Amino acid sequence: MLNKGRFLSVTTVFVASLFIQSFGQNDASIPKIIEKDGRHALLVDGKPFFILGAQAHNSSAWPGMLPHVFSAINEMHANTLEVPIYWEQIEPIAGKFDFSLIDTLLLQSRKHQVHAVLLWFATWKNGSNHYMPEWMKNDAIKYPNIIGENSGRVDSPSPNFNATLEADKKAFAAVMRYLKKVDKQHTVIMVQVENEPGAWGSVRDFSDTAQLLFKQQVPKELLEPNLLKQLNISDSTNVTGNWQKVFGERADEYFQAWSVARFIEQVTAAGKLEYALPMYVNAALRNPLTNPLANTYESGGPTDNVIPIWKVAAPSIDFLAPDIYEFGSEKILKVMELYARKDNPLFVPEASFTFDKAKYIYHALALSGIGFSPFGVDDNNQSLTKEYILNHLTPFAQEYNILSPMMRELAQWSFDGKIKAVVEREDNGEQKIDLGNWQATIFFGGDGRANAAPIHSKPMGKLMIITLEENKFLLIGSDCHISFKPLGKNLGHEWQYGKVEEGTYDKGKFKLFRIQNGDETDWGGPGFGTKPSVLQATLIVR
Repeated sequence: MLNKGRFLSVTTVFVASLFIQSFGQNDASIPKIIEKDGRHALLVDGKPFFILGAQAHNSSAWPGMLPHVFSAINEMHANTLEVPIYWEQIEPIAGKFDFSLIDTLLLQSRKHQVHAVLLWFATWKNGSNHYMPEWMKNDAIKYPNIIGENSGRVDSPSPNFNATLEADKKAFAAVMRYLKKVDKQHTVIMVQVENEPGAWGSVRDFSDTAQLLFKQQVPKELLEPNLLKQLNISDSTNVTGNWQKVFGERADEYFQAWSVARFIEQVTAAGKLEYALPMYVNAALRNPLTNPLANTYESGGPTDNVIPIWKVAAPSIDFLAPDIYEFGSEKILKVMELYARKDNPLFVPEASFTFDKAKYIYHALALSGIGFSPFGVDDNNQSLTKEYILNHLTPFAQEYNILSPMMRELAQWSFDGKIKAVVEREDNGEQKIDLGNWQATIFFGGDGRANAAPIHSKPMGKLMIITLEENKFLLIGSDCHISFKPLGKNLGHEWQYGKVEEGTYDKGKFKLFRIQNGDETDWGGPGFGTKPSVLQATLIVR
């Protein structure tokens, strides 16, 4: 049966979104996303906050698992735990809610002095419905999965049936209502709605209900010329018609994206009416360089090619976030740039625990991102062996340890656009940063000196530069070496280092450890070893 009223008008969506935003502003202390000049910040306790996060394994939110989780969180020096909450556990009987899981997570997070991001594992988790309550799984007629193009059932919930939508809305609203009641101190700072939604095994739903919707006119919200241009419709003049006519070979994946986004929009809106925390949806990525068709990736989620559709379909969602399991700097940097939009703050909620991923925290800060989090911090209930800590946690622990004391400052500098960064690429080549009246050249490898052989088999180096004053910079990095060259009004002038101070941040102020000079600065400029360090460099123009 056709789901009447499937599509909300743009006016209805806009009014609802304004209501939700105003509702969330009643309590100034509630975490929120703010924007300025296309840059973003996450406010926690009224000040910019950068998530130095880690995500627990899928089945690690149970009380018996949490000691392993928090031991790993402490080992990493993380300030935020991303942790799932399970619909099947919260509503084991239809209409009967059990919030003991939320109580436990709040208690433990406060005990260990970390914030939490709750992940709502509900209708979708990695494209499947496996976290739905058993009473829903037992009624596949009322809560159906997708029908594939060849009439076979696919292990993925259909976004086109009202019963599933209403059940999810009701449960999520109950969760947010309860969370508002018990979390007055805002231990939870954000919520992820669903997990990597979409479908594997079919580009979209081909059920009778979905087919009728697919043959309808494309919603007028998607026919705006600028949006069509973003979707690679070159001639948008008088475009109208059904999905196939308007979008051609991309019709199936665009229809699926709209369907999934509209479903999750309504779940999100229901939750925000109860408690307007920042909410986001994460994406299982496609290749960002080749524009593949949807039969090669999870179709329907907020992949880079359908971000414009999601933005129109789901205005209550604060941002869309990439899960980064790709390898190679070209792919990863491209993904981060695609999601760091003027209308979308960058947050990486999942990344693989590999040595080369930690460096991208610096790039996230340079793109005014709000956080970074690798996945699987607790090793799935295995003991935290020295080998596991060394090979998985240590690369992130080193970064978090040095960034944590200055996290608030970094978040503010990022929001103010004062941070620039580079990461070492596979060719180990030097990179340049334009600082206005100075050019910084960064060399990678060895002890940080130019032309030295790479110290790691994989590129590990990175450098972040914060402009404190016109001729004063904060430098944070490892496995690299930096030199400066006068530009702009300084061009042609002699110059020297006034002072290069090594230290840390403590309570918002730079705390000196030593002043570098001689061998540390004379042979091409300051260098950074295998562990990240913080330098404050003042340049003098003569």
